[in-house]
Amino acid sequence: MPLAPADHHTLRDIARQAIRERLGAGGPPRLPGEGPLADPVGAFVTISLGGELRGSVGSFTPGGSLAQAVAQVAAGATEDPRFAQVRPEEIDRLDVRVSVLGPRRPLADPSELQIGRDGAVVQLGWRRGALLPRAAVEAGWDAVTFLERTCLKAGLPPRSWQDPAATVEIFTVDEGGEAAPPTPA
Repeated sequence: MPLAPADHHTLRDIARQAIRERLGAGGPPRLPGEGPLADPVGAFVTISLGGELRGSVGSFTPGGSLAQAVAQVAAGATEDPRFAQVRPEEIDRLDVRVSVLGPRRPLADPSELQIGRDGAVVQLGWRRGALLPRAAVEAGWDAVTFLERTCLKAGLPPRSWQDPAATVEIFTVDEGGEAAPPTPA
Protein backbone atom coordinates (compact mmCIF):
# COMPACT_ATOMS: atom_id res chain seq x y z
CA MET A 1 0.00 0.00 0.00
CA PRO A 2 1.40 3.43 -0.88
CA LEU A 3 2.40 5.73 1.95
CA ALA A 4 0.50 8.91 2.73
CA PRO A 5 2.00 12.21 1.50
CA ALA A 6 2.79 13.16 5.11
CA ASP A 7 4.82 9.95 5.53
CA HIS A 8 6.82 10.76 2.40
CA HIS A 9 7.47 14.25 3.71
CA THR A 10 8.68 12.75 7.00
CA LEU A 11 10.98 10.33 5.13
CA ARG A 12 12.52 13.19 3.13
CA ASP A 13 13.05 15.12 6.37
CA ILE A 14 14.73 12.06 7.91
CA ALA A 15 16.95 11.71 4.83
CA ARG A 16 17.94 15.41 4.95
CA GLN A 17 18.72 15.24 8.67
CA ALA A 18 20.78 12.06 8.21
CA ILE A 19 22.75 13.83 5.48
CA ARG A 20 23.31 16.81 7.81
CA GLU A 21 24.49 14.50 10.59
CA ARG A 22 26.87 12.59 8.29
CA LEU A 23 28.41 15.88 7.14
CA GLY A 24 28.77 17.23 10.69
CA ALA A 25 26.05 19.86 10.31
CA GLY A 26 23.45 18.53 12.76
CA GLY A 27 22.32 15.82 15.09
CA PRO A 28 20.68 12.49 14.24
CA PRO A 29 17.18 12.40 12.76
CA ARG A 30 14.24 11.65 15.01
CA LEU A 31 12.81 8.30 13.95
CA PRO A 32 9.17 7.32 14.51
CA GLY A 33 8.67 4.22 16.65
CA GLU A 34 5.28 3.24 15.28
CA GLY A 35 3.14 3.45 12.17
CA PRO A 36 4.10 2.59 8.59
CA LEU A 37 7.58 4.16 8.91
CA ALA A 38 8.39 1.65 11.67
CA ASP A 39 7.80 -1.34 9.38
CA PRO A 40 10.85 -3.21 8.01
CA VAL A 41 10.81 -1.99 4.40
CA GLY A 42 13.69 -1.30 2.01
CA ALA A 43 14.47 2.08 0.47
CA PHE A 44 16.73 3.97 -1.91
CA VAL A 45 17.79 7.58 -1.41
CA THR A 46 18.96 9.54 -4.42
CA ILE A 47 20.57 12.95 -4.04
CA SER A 48 21.40 15.43 -6.76
CA LEU A 49 22.63 18.99 -7.00
CA GLY A 50 21.65 21.20 -9.91
CA GLY A 51 20.44 18.18 -11.87
CA GLU A 52 23.74 16.33 -11.35
CA LEU A 53 23.51 12.97 -9.58
CA ARG A 54 25.61 12.99 -6.39
CA GLY A 55 24.62 9.70 -4.78
CA SER A 56 22.14 6.84 -4.90
CA VAL A 57 22.26 4.14 -2.26
CA GLY A 58 19.64 1.64 -1.20
CA SER A 59 18.83 -1.51 0.71
CA PHE A 60 16.24 -4.15 -0.09
CA THR A 61 16.63 -5.89 3.27
CA PRO A 62 16.89 -3.33 6.04
CA GLY A 63 18.04 -4.33 9.48
CA GLY A 64 15.32 -2.21 11.06
CA SER A 65 12.45 0.10 10.21
CA LEU A 66 11.82 2.01 6.99
CA ALA A 67 12.79 5.22 8.81
CA GLN A 68 16.09 3.64 9.92
CA ALA A 69 16.75 2.35 6.40
CA VAL A 70 16.18 5.83 4.94
CA ALA A 71 18.51 7.43 7.49
CA GLN A 72 21.21 4.84 6.83
CA VAL A 73 21.12 4.94 3.03
CA ALA A 74 20.81 8.75 2.94
CA ALA A 75 24.00 9.06 4.97
CA GLY A 76 25.70 6.55 2.68
CA ALA A 77 24.55 8.39 -0.44
CA THR A 78 26.71 11.36 0.55
CA GLU A 79 29.79 9.17 0.04
CA ASP A 80 28.72 7.17 -3.02
CA PRO A 81 32.11 6.43 -4.63
CA ARG A 82 30.68 6.78 -8.14
CA PHE A 83 30.11 10.53 -7.71
CA ALA A 84 31.70 13.64 -6.27
CA GLN A 85 31.35 13.56 -2.49
CA VAL A 86 28.73 15.91 -1.03
CA ARG A 87 30.20 18.84 0.90
CA PRO A 88 28.59 20.50 3.94
CA GLU A 89 28.10 23.81 2.11
CA GLU A 90 25.92 22.01 -0.47
CA ILE A 91 23.37 20.54 1.98
CA ASP A 92 20.70 23.20 1.60
CA ARG A 93 20.77 22.99 -2.21
CA LEU A 94 20.43 19.20 -2.51
CA ASP A 95 17.44 17.56 -4.17
CA VAL A 96 16.52 14.48 -2.13
CA ARG A 97 14.37 11.63 -3.45
CA VAL A 98 13.25 8.72 -1.27
CA SER A 99 12.07 5.55 -3.01
CA VAL A 100 10.21 3.04 -0.83
CA LEU A 101 10.68 -0.46 -2.24
CA GLY A 102 7.95 -3.02 -2.65
CA PRO A 103 8.67 -6.73 -2.31
CA ARG A 104 10.74 -8.39 -5.05
CA ARG A 105 9.13 -11.08 -7.16
CA PRO A 106 10.61 -13.39 -9.80
CA LEU A 107 10.42 -12.30 -13.43
CA ALA A 108 9.67 -15.18 -15.80
CA ASP A 109 9.37 -13.15 -19.01
CA PRO A 110 10.24 -9.56 -19.99
CA SER A 111 6.61 -8.99 -21.02
CA GLU A 112 5.74 -9.03 -17.28
CA LEU A 113 7.94 -5.97 -16.64
CA GLN A 114 5.93 -2.74 -16.85
CA ILE A 115 8.09 0.28 -17.68
CA GLY A 116 7.48 3.09 -15.20
CA ARG A 117 6.04 0.78 -12.56
CA ASP A 118 8.69 -1.89 -12.04
CA GLY A 119 12.32 -1.75 -11.04
CA ALA A 120 14.62 -4.68 -11.77
CA VAL A 121 17.29 -6.70 -9.98
CA VAL A 122 19.62 -9.12 -11.76
CA GLN A 123 22.01 -11.34 -9.84
CA LEU A 124 24.47 -13.84 -11.24
CA GLY A 125 27.04 -15.28 -8.89
CA TRP A 126 28.23 -12.56 -6.53
CA ARG A 127 27.34 -9.72 -8.92
CA ARG A 128 24.05 -7.91 -8.46
CA GLY A 129 22.62 -4.80 -10.06
CA ALA A 130 19.37 -2.94 -9.47
CA LEU A 131 17.69 -0.09 -11.30
CA LEU A 132 14.68 1.91 -10.20
CA PRO A 133 11.70 2.27 -12.57
CA ARG A 134 12.44 5.90 -13.42
CA ALA A 135 15.75 4.90 -15.08
CA ALA A 136 13.85 3.21 -17.93
CA VAL A 137 11.37 6.07 -18.23
CA GLU A 138 14.05 8.78 -18.31
CA ALA A 139 16.12 6.87 -20.89
CA GLY A 140 13.19 5.67 -23.00
CA TRP A 141 14.13 1.98 -22.66
CA ASP A 142 11.93 -0.98 -23.41
CA ALA A 143 11.79 -3.98 -21.03
CA VAL A 144 14.66 -5.90 -22.66
CA THR A 145 16.93 -2.85 -22.74
CA PHE A 146 16.06 -2.17 -19.09
CA LEU A 147 17.11 -5.71 -18.14
CA GLU A 148 20.31 -5.39 -20.19
CA ARG A 149 21.16 -2.10 -18.45
CA THR A 150 20.50 -3.72 -15.08
CA CYS A 151 23.03 -6.41 -16.02
CA LEU A 152 25.57 -3.76 -17.00
CA LYS A 153 25.04 -2.03 -13.65
CA ALA A 154 25.96 -5.36 -12.02
CA GLY A 155 29.13 -5.55 -14.10
CA LEU A 156 27.70 -8.40 -16.16
CA PRO A 157 27.35 -8.81 -19.92
CA PRO A 158 24.04 -7.31 -21.15
CA ARG A 159 22.26 -10.59 -21.84
CA SER A 160 23.17 -12.19 -18.51
CA TRP A 161 19.54 -11.89 -17.41
CA GLN A 162 18.85 -14.78 -19.81
CA ASP A 163 21.40 -17.07 -18.13
CA PRO A 164 19.55 -19.96 -16.40
CA ALA A 165 21.72 -19.40 -13.31
CA ALA A 166 20.71 -15.72 -13.06
CA THR A 167 18.11 -14.51 -10.60
CA VAL A 168 15.89 -11.84 -12.18
CA GLU A 169 13.34 -10.04 -10.02
CA ILE A 170 11.11 -7.00 -10.32
CA PHE A 171 9.71 -4.69 -7.67
CA THR A 172 7.51 -1.63 -7.40
CA VAL A 173 8.53 1.71 -5.94
CA ASP A 174 6.55 4.32 -4.01
CA GLU A 175 8.21 7.73 -4.39
CA GLY A 176 5.31 9.82 -3.18
CA GLY A 177 5.91 12.53 -5.75
CA GLU A 178 8.96 14.36 -6.92
CA ALA A 179 12.24 15.01 -5.16
CA ALA A 180 12.09 17.42 -2.25
CA PRO A 181 13.15 20.88 -3.37
CA PRO A 182 16.29 22.35 -1.86
CA THR A 183 15.77 24.18 1.40
CA PRO A 184 16.14 27.96 0.92
CA ALA A 185 19.38 29.28 2.39
